[in-house]
Amino acid sequence: MITMTLAPATLPAGQRVYAIGDVHGCADRLEAMHALIREDLAARPIAEPTIVHLGDYIDRGDNSAGVLARLVRGWRSDPSPRVINLKGNHEAMLLAALDEVKPESVMHWLSNGGSETLGSWGLSPRSRPLQWRQHIPPEQLAFLRGLAVSHRQGGYIFVHAGLRPGLPMERQTHDDMLWIREPFLSFKGELPGVVIHGHTPERTVLVRPTRIGVDTGAVMGGALTCAVLEADVIGFLRA
Repeated sequence: MITMTLAPATLPAGQRVYAIGDVHGCADRLEAMHALIREDLAARPIAEPTIVHLGDYIDRGDNSAGVLARLVRGWRSDPSPRVINLKGNHEAMLLAALDEVKPESVMHWLSNGGSETLGSWGLSPRSRPLQWRQHIPPEQLAFLRGLAVSHRQGGYIFVHAGLRPGLPMERQTHDDMLWIREPFLSFKGELPGVVIHGHTPERTVLVRPTRIGVDTGAVMGGALTCAVLEADVIGFLRA
């Protein structure tokens, strides 16, 4: 049973959102989280369930390829919830390394956990970027290229990192939504909506009037956390 408390925003009646934080190659944690969500949906059916993965599926952990394979496979159940997959800064780093093939882009990704991701595809960090495309499953690369940057539902905005204070949603940049920390994290004023984000790991979930951070460091020995949002309440699943 999930313990629900009052949330800082609301969802329309009949909707529930499961927002999952940074996975970082922890495929077993992701499988366990999906199992918990299935159990919750079976125990508490709802008309319109949505699952939002908040990005950073790859790097640092030992099975990024397994995480991507699971996400590409999709949610195979009946009824099937809507699934929204957002881009994280680590997916952006990989795509920049692949597309730009510049030494600085390649090293930026490799030094931030990309070496472990290459290993999960059976590649050496010493292999050349031009060889990577031959070993990355094409369906996984297409998945990475098709990731959304934001999702809005009810009073919530879902992004990987956060928003730039003082700007309306239509003026937010992709870079900020993928990378920002300050001034977003310490901002106490009004934002276009309550932001559900990952990117900045904390020991526990942070629930603030303007933001909810759900990266609890799964790859660093913490839990993989999922915020469960419904009506005017919020609860959490941990795997």
